[in-house]
Amino acid sequence: MSATDTPANLPAPDAGSRRGPWGEVLHSLLRSGTFLTGVSIVLFWVICALFGEHFVPYDPLADDIINALAPPSAEHWFGTDQIGRDVFSRVIVGSRDILTVAPLATLLATVAGTALGLLIGYFRGIVDDIVSRVLEAFMAIPVVIIALLAIVALGTSKITVIVVIGLSFAPIIARTVRSAVLAERELDYVAAAKLRHEGAPHTMFVEILPNVIPPILVETTVRLGYAIFAVATLSFMGFGIQPPSPDWGLSISSNYGMIGGGFWWTVLFDALAIASLVIGVNLVADGVHGAFND
Repeated sequence: MSATDTPANLPAPDAGSRRGPWGEVLHSLLRSGTFLTGVSIVLFWVICALFGEHFVPYDPLADDIINALAPPSAEHWFGTDQIGRDVFSRVIVGSRDILTVAPLATLLATVAGTALGLLIGYFRGIVDDIVSRVLEAFMAIPVVIIALLAIVALGTSKITVIVVIGLSFAPIIARTVRSAVLAERELDYVAAAKLRHEGAPHTMFVEILPNVIPPILVETTVRLGYAIFAVATLSFMGFGIQPPSPDWGLSISSNYGMIGGGFWWTVLFDALAIASLVIGVNLVADGVHGAFND
């Protein structure tokens, strides 16, 4: 070896190779304005959900008939609703229920959908045919119909909403995971696991699952946005979160009849809150998708 071939003179590895694949993903996310904007919006509402009751000016459940339907003012920033409750306080604290139910429903959908996707993608054949047809039939039923049937059977509760939305979204995630597993099962590492006589559960959950995490993460963030909208919709229709919760969808349902009388503030700010949270989650989903596809 010549003096010029010493390790000190060899080219240094680039930063990307030192970070590894997941480091590259994190680096891309931290450089993504879309992702950071979405995280900022979501984090704002998470803080409101966790600590909102400590800094709102009024009790969100306390009525004040004398000041009912007061317009936005210095005393009531977002006005008051038809029984005098402070709209600003209700919007801030109302983020708690939706940010509890929607993530739990999404988690349920991800766990169930991932397990099903691994199963049908790995075994294929008759297992794939039967389970896929069942999932397609289930996906054809609107969430509202499933919610109505579940409420009749189980009663109205947050648990019911979580189960309904989770099971409604699980088939969609299962199809995404199935597609990823179909590609992975033909690769050499899966064949090597079979040669080692590894069982199907080990091959699916230890060998294949870590390699299909990226599409699962992308699909999960996308489904979270849909879950937020679904929770608000079910609450608006009376199938979801029940009074006296300051839930956004429930508040819109209780006050939307007042718009015709010019009392727009009783609905507008709750609607904007839902829209901002869904937009924030969608921005996060776009950022995650972009990071995995760079």
